Amino acid sequence: MSLAVDVFVLGGDDKMVLLDVPAGSSDLAGFERWRTYVWGSEAVRSLGARFFPILASGDLMVAPDQVADFLGECSLIRNSLELVAPNADPGKPHGEYVRQISERLRNIEDAAERARSVRGGVVIW
Repeated sequence: MSLAVDVFVLGGDDKMVLLDVPAGSSDLAGFERWRTYVWGSEAVRSLGARFFPILASGDLMVAPDQVADFLGECSLIRNSLELVAPNADPGKPHGEYVRQISERLRNIEDAAERARSVRGGVVIW
């Protein structure tokens, strides 16, 4: 099972309306185990992240007024990929983790940019 990232806007009665993923974009946000292994890891927490660690215990909902701060956290993680990527997995080289996390983070950043452009939010589930 995989994590997905989607953009939403608030419709009537403040109900969440998911937007379609545009052609050329991806909604892949990582493997299910990345909730704790990557996004909610101690390495991410040590950076001072406050959004991504939420994934360790549930889905992440970034409200429209939090998207700018969320993009800042994405940048923080992007600048620390070597630290964030797990080192202790003998089945996969560290560099491969860095590459995969970078790709999934790019999908998340893309969704956050799209959300900002429509004054929407981001959900990772």
